[in-house]
Amino acid sequence: MKIATVNVMRKIDSYCIEELGIPGIVLMENAALKVIENLKLDKFDRFCIICSKGNNGGDGFSVARHLTIMKKCVDVFLIGNSDRMSHDCKVNYNILKNIGVNAVNVSSKENIDVLGKAILQSDIVVDAMFGTGLSRDISGIFDSVITLVNEYGKYIVAIDAPSGFESDTGKILGNCIKADETVTFGLYKKGFLSYGADKFTGKISVKNIGIPQFAVDKFTEDDFITNRYMIKRDLRVRDKYSHKGDYGRVMIFAGSAGFTGAAYICTQGAVRCGSGLVTLCCSKNIQELLSSKLIEAMTISTDDDQDMLKLLKKCDAVAFGPGLKNSEATLDLLKKVIFNYDGDVVLDADGLNVLSGKLNIIKKSKCKFIFTPHAGEMSRITGLSVEYINENRIDVSKKFARDNHVVVLLKGYNTVVTDGYRTFINPTGNSSMASGGMGDCLTGIIVSLLGQGYDPLEAAYIGAFLHGYCGDKLSRNMYSVNASHIIDQIPFAIKELLS
Repeated sequence: MKIATVNVMRKIDSYCIEELGIPGIVLMENAALKVIENLKLDKFDRFCIICSKGNNGGDGFSVARHLTIMKKCVDVFLIGNSDRMSHDCKVNYNILKNIGVNAVNVSSKENIDVLGKAILQSDIVVDAMFGTGLSRDISGIFDSVITLVNEYGKYIVAIDAPSGFESDTGKILGNCIKADETVTFGLYKKGFLSYGADKFTGKISVKNIGIPQFAVDKFTEDDFITNRYMIKRDLRVRDKYSHKGDYGRVMIFAGSAGFTGAAYICTQGAVRCGSGLVTLCCSKNIQELLSSKLIEAMTISTDDDQDMLKLLKKCDAVAFGPGLKNSEATLDLLKKVIFNYDGDVVLDADGLNVLSGKLNIIKKSKCKFIFTPHAGEMSRITGLSVEYINENRIDVSKKFARDNHVVVLLKGYNTVVTDGYRTFINPTGNSSMASGGMGDCLTGIIVSLLGQGYDPLEAAYIGAFLHGYCGDKLSRNMYSVNASHIIDQIPFAIKELLS
């Protein structure tokens, strides 16, 4: 599923209408029929459709016509002036009048009471005021109508986007419909991915209204929402003749006194994800403890330079950071690793924090890097505020990845994975997973996939999906899900995704 900005959707619509000859009224009719599919007609009979003079209002008038023909009880409202109604909106408005349905005009606060009564009596309110085209703050009668709908609507369905929602950024333009469900057309809108957007969009359904795929591909960038079909396509089935050497030798630099759990979780994540051979590199003072816990992985001391560097040259992928400290010693160890290695490296936690103000170090290395920060770590290495990063997650990630020639996996709700040119938004995972060690587990999964031969971008978006997928499955029966639960679930989830 691709992601689009408002401008991209306008270009696609214009191309379909002007170049392909698909009349706009046909696209509008298709849109209305898709909304009808989501109105639970088997359960509900009374609807309140609230429209304005633009094309979103035209969608609403068309929905009202179909519901009327189906003998549903429909109250239709036109908010604001009917002057300068868009052409296609006026067509559907006039058809509605011609079949005997009157759209009540609400143009001031003095005549808003009739709308309030209709909202209270309806099973579903359909918001067809502004959709994705709004760029100014809500004011006047529209502000009052939105407040009324939010206060008294039992179930609210927004057409294309909730009125008052800025579809590129997810910002609220003064006031906004709080929809229970949004039926959007063609492509997932970029603003829907913003933190807090779901409080206004509710459940999002993306509907095809007859736009050809080549028209979509002509104007969109390579920005996607991952799904299980993509992951199934990209996961590799094991060859029956293969052996442990075929599934990667990975090294994990992790752990310190008081933070042995991070090293254990990361290492076990790699083991359970299917790595052929896993070696944990840790300081001597915690090596014995971790060796006794890790049955299927080896350990080596970071204090033994000669053996460590010898093993490093033979490995297929490296993870660096979980449970290490933000210190000069960690920075020196990182330099030692990346200047003596030329493969794929996952940097996490303090492996990222030590690079604050020192990003030039990675540019001197031959390694290919995956950065896996949360917003706080991203703030430290970019100098941008956490608030700005959370408001511009995709743009910040893409720019950083492009400028530094790395893959970025920015953790959080709707995790962003990008190399600066192709972007994958991960929809899996939930708040039951909000506990220590989750990031360490994810790092272990990603380094395992790297070692098995996946390229860095693939390893990152498959790893993010798999990690969240395990959490989603477990949370159906568990209030809270810990990293150890995810580790146990990994091989079963991979098998399920492949089947």
